[in-house]
Amino acid sequence: MSLQSLALIEDWPVPTAAAGVVRADGTVLGTHGPVGHRFPLASVTKPLAAYAVLVAYEEGAVELDEPAGPEGATVRHLLAHTSGLAFDEHRVMAPPGARRLYSNAGFEQLGDHVAKATDIPFAEYLRQAVLEPLGMTATSLEGSPAKDGVSTVEDLLRFAAEVQAPRLLDPRTVAEAMTVQYPGTKGVLPGYGHQNPNDWGLGFEIRDGKSPHWTGASSSPRTFGHFGQSGTFLWIDPDAGAACVALTDRAFGPWAVEVWPGFTDAVRAQL
Repeated sequence: MSLQSLALIEDWPVPTAAAGVVRADGTVLGTHGPVGHRFPLASVTKPLAAYAVLVAYEEGAVELDEPAGPEGATVRHLLAHTSGLAFDEHRVMAPPGARRLYSNAGFEQLGDHVAKATDIPFAEYLRQAVLEPLGMTATSLEGSPAKDGVSTVEDLLRFAAEVQAPRLLDPRTVAEAMTVQYPGTKGVLPGYGHQNPNDWGLGFEIRDGKSPHWTGASSSPRTFGHFGQSGTFLWIDPDAGAACVALTDRAFGPWAVEVWPGFTDAVRAQL
């Protein structure tokens, strides 16, 4: 089966694009473009990194509410972007839990924390805990757990199926990851301005009532996922029973703000 809506990526002003949609049972409903092409993920790396942290939690290597990152912060704060760390600097800007400060530095501290707790470099831990068991052979972490993942649509569809019907984690852990942490917290959604509240789970951004947003007008409030500055996104809509991945090689900008929501609505309409 193919979703004709996926062909809309042909009209995107990007050199290369690929997309796909997968159901919870792993059924790929459609793909378009070079699904085996390896794209830099930018921040779509974060859900993969978060999943590895949650495996470490279930293995007993870390606790969600143990100290990590800046003073007073925990693993949970780091996953939910409420540690108070700055965007790209290891500098404290606010007390833990006060504001939703989207932070690459926070994810780097998470990676360091798990590496110390497990005595395994974080990229290797991610490979063993998530990538290898899911058969994501074309995916690798080549630096920061915040932004240096490289993957394919094929591999991310495997990950999106796992998140919808977890085998590597207890479903209750994944339910927690898609539940708002520190409800009512304000903050900036990069590229989309101030949001009140700026809802986030554990490593996954939650759509809720955010406006403007990179998903579609028809996306359910329960939709969660991530987009990346390399022109990439992954959303999972539990109400639609499906997930969508789109990867490009053009940096996020006005073009993406313009085309992504309509694309998502077209995909949603065909589900």
